[in-house]
Amino acid sequence: MFHFTALLMTFAATVAAMAWVYLLGLRGGFWRARERLEPGTESHSPLQPSVVAVLPARNEGAVIDASLRSLFAQDYAGPLHVILVDDGSEDGTAEIAKLAAEALGAMGRFEIVTSTPLPLGWTGKLWAVSQGIRKAAASRPDYLWLTDADIAHDAAELGQLVAKAERARLDLVSVLVRLNCESFWEKLLIPAFVFFFQMLYPFSSANDPDSRTAAAAGGSMLVRVQALANTGGIESIGAQVIDDCALARNIKKRGAIWIGLTEATASLRAYGTLHEIWGMVARSAYAQLRYSPLLLAACILGLMAVFAVPPVAMAAGLLTGNLPAAAWGSASWLTMIAAYGPTLRFYRLSPWRGVLLPLVALLYCAMTIDSARAYRQGRGGHWKGRSYAAAPPSPAQGR
Repeated sequence: MFHFTALLMTFAATVAAMAWVYLLGLRGGFWRARERLEPGTESHSPLQPSVVAVLPARNEGAVIDASLRSLFAQDYAGPLHVILVDDGSEDGTAEIAKLAAEALGAMGRFEIVTSTPLPLGWTGKLWAVSQGIRKAAASRPDYLWLTDADIAHDAAELGQLVAKAERARLDLVSVLVRLNCESFWEKLLIPAFVFFFQMLYPFSSANDPDSRTAAAAGGSMLVRVQALANTGGIESIGAQVIDDCALARNIKKRGAIWIGLTEATASLRAYGTLHEIWGMVARSAYAQLRYSPLLLAACILGLMAVFAVPPVAMAAGLLTGNLPAAAWGSASWLTMIAAYGPTLRFYRLSPWRGVLLPLVALLYCAMTIDSARAYRQGRGGHWKGRSYAAAPPSPAQGR
């Protein structure tokens, strides 16, 4: 029995090591975190495309002033109009937004739209976005800048996004903004959120027109208006919980997309507790798995094999004298730490925090299971007072 257990542990540790060889060498170099919206790429030509920024906002009173000020401070030579869609806020979001625009003398390029009641078949955010897009259509912009109301944008960001789209003939350019990473739980879990997202959707693959992988980051997405219309408009993804990646899939079928990181633009939303981060992840984790029990089981097994087995194999191997298991386990764990390093450095954290990645993976595994549990109870994703028991996507929507 002991011999069988030793063989099983050695096999599991070997599988984990091979998995990390694949992840590092054949997964688009996701772990390098090299795709960046670099400074100094903006164009200052006087002939710039027109842009309308659309901000869906629900109870964003605490951050909307800073977010709007960052939009009106954009160093962009072309026309920029801002539309805020107040999605049933109860904290005075619209009033605060109006005061901010008035204080900046920006009312001439700012509008507030009051969202109508949420119809069936829509998520709240996308229904608000759709109303903002309809309002924007009157000015016939070249691009829509779909952004969240809790983002502080770097002044050069829009110019950089437009320049990248124009030079490379891209239909969608998005950046994963720097998420807040100050509290204990944020430092433990937020970099891993970014790491796992890149592992699932390698940015280099998403940016490769010959790859089927498609991804976008909903905090800041510049979309060519004609390209969006060619996909059937925002209505075509109205029920999607993970709306940014759904939009990227639709657009990449007909055009080109790009996604990268940015250090200069940052989220204003803080997640000070485990409960807050848990809710943020659990609201969409099962949707990411297409509401499939089989994919859920595969996800759990994969997380365990790749992240939990290495430290367990190393410890068990050292305690029992199983040197092959200890060697493979320690090699995998060290590889894991090294792979996580660039993301930790992006958040100005010590690379040695990677030692905790197996524990972090277990927490994300639990969040995913909780997401599936909520869905099975008919609650679906829960966010800002709404629950979405969305139907699984059709096969045609695949990756």
